Amino acid sequence: MADMRLIVAGAGGRMGRALMRAVAETEGAVVTGALEAPGSDWIGQDAGTLAGLPASGITVSADLWSLSADADGILDFTVPAATIANVAIAAQRGLVHVIGTTGLTTSDNAVIRSVASRAIVVQSGNMSLGVNLLAALVKQVARSLDAGFDIEVVEMHHRAKIDAPSGTALMLGEAAAAGRQVALKDHSARGRDGITGARRSGDIGFASLRGGTVAGEHSVIFAGPHERIELTHKAEDRMIFAHGALKAALWAQGRKPGHYTMADVLGLNDI
Repeated sequence: MADMRLIVAGAGGRMGRALMRAVAETEGAVVTGALEAPGSDWIGQDAGTLAGLPASGITVSADLWSLSADADGILDFTVPAATIANVAIAAQRGLVHVIGTTGLTTSDNAVIRSVASRAIVVQSGNMSLGVNLLAALVKQVARSLDAGFDIEVVEMHHRAKIDAPSGTALMLGEAAAAGRQVALKDHSARGRDGITGARRSGDIGFASLRGGTVAGEHSVIFAGPHERIELTHKAEDRMIFAHGALKAALWAQGRKPGHYTMADVLGLNDI
């Protein structure tokens, strides 16, 4: 079977470079295009060199329409505006669109879901195996414990991260809400400052820490009367996200159009 031909969006960024390296290490996939925003200093540069690899002969471009003419999929860890701009072209070209972008709004997600009737989209706030197993466990624990246990999600990332709570924290919050059979939007406490009053029963709280070069740390705390359960995942290298995204792309190739998650890719939906 021919290698899956992939475009790396945000090729000059941290995740874009990690994705380039992940593809180079994986059989069955090859990078055929590298995308960056118009005006980026990386446009015109060799994508392999940017990633610390030998020169690839693939020049970074801002023209997704041209890049997608000879591609099977796009790996997209960029920013919301870029991802939404990519969605329509990816759908029109019939590309597998793997989306790891965080900070997306409700309307952004509605746009992404609107193409799923004709396009293959795999979207997740975190592409790592460990975090997706953690989410499955969080859902299970939340289902098992009564409202006497308060749920708090704590996350820490590097100083350059621009959105909070992280996409992974929100994914874990959604898992906890699903376990309790409630809507997260109705039971979410984000940011406490000043005289806030007592904690509202049933809330799922979020705390975001930023500093240094932390790739990603997430804990879900179930705090009950006189006991506490803590489930934690620590990412030591963003390559785990890159390899997860690549696994998702290869899994999605040839699937029916639809909106999928890493739980689908990893077979975790029945846990």
